[in-house]
Amino acid sequence: MITASDWKDYEVLDTGDGEKLERWRDVILRRPDPQAIWPKQQPARWANPDATYHRSQKGGGEWEFFRKLPERWTVEYGALRFYVHPTGFKHTGLFPEQAANWDWMAKLIRAADRPIRVLNLFGYTGGATLACAHAGAHVTHVDAAKGMVQWAGENRKLAGIDETRVRWIVDDALKFVAREQRRGNAYQGILMDPPSYGRGPGGEVWKLENELYGLVSACEKILAEDALFMLINSYTTGLQPAVLNNMLTMTVARTHGGRVTADEVVLPVTAGGVLPCGASGRWEAV
Repeated sequence: MITASDWKDYEVLDTGDGEKLERWRDVILRRPDPQAIWPKQQPARWANPDATYHRSQKGGGEWEFFRKLPERWTVEYGALRFYVHPTGFKHTGLFPEQAANWDWMAKLIRAADRPIRVLNLFGYTGGATLACAHAGAHVTHVDAAKGMVQWAGENRKLAGIDETRVRWIVDDALKFVAREQRRGNAYQGILMDPPSYGRGPGGEVWKLENELYGLVSACEKILAEDALFMLINSYTTGLQPAVLNNMLTMTVARTHGGRVTADEVVLPVTAGGVLPCGASGRWEAV
């Protein structure tokens, strides 16, 4: 398992009955999590959250706040800082489990000791972008949602990372990759964090099972000869780590050699056990 165990400002306190109880710095949030199908281990801890997200049977949901919270606040991970904010679609603007992948990529970038260009597709609010930039890479951050790119830019300023380290692009991921191939651009590191379902800025429909292999194959074509890594994250329950392993083996490893690994990504739970948070497939040069 790939475990994000080095957080100090974030903690999963307990899980169970389809929910998770989390500490974001000094704020306690209670959110749905369909993976947590076991009973709560410490029911008394759940009595006084600062906010709870209630799902609606019609889709979506809403937050119920039990004390006045700031509109947004900051959390730190090592030298990185991020704004978090409870959004109307349950999320907070950060996926803490990805810190394990941030550390993996940052280690490879630092060890290379040469200029590294990284492409972050579906970059969201920039967690991986900032981790790679802080390690010394130049990052091209791509997301179809203009608001998410703006949030990522605010996180960059918060973390004190030089603006020349990141290029911000609002675009459909596959279309951008195709243009980069035509331009002859290449990257030493590529990562993607695609949603299970979504729409691009022009209304393009994205369904992970139908699109992912084509995107990985296209990304292989803009992976530099001296590439360091490629990372695929998946939150879709049906896509097991072996699926990601197969994709990377059939595309990147076939042309670049190297090593492919894939595993579950989890967060430790203070009350006991771990919380499954999807899967990651990793390719790295050897």
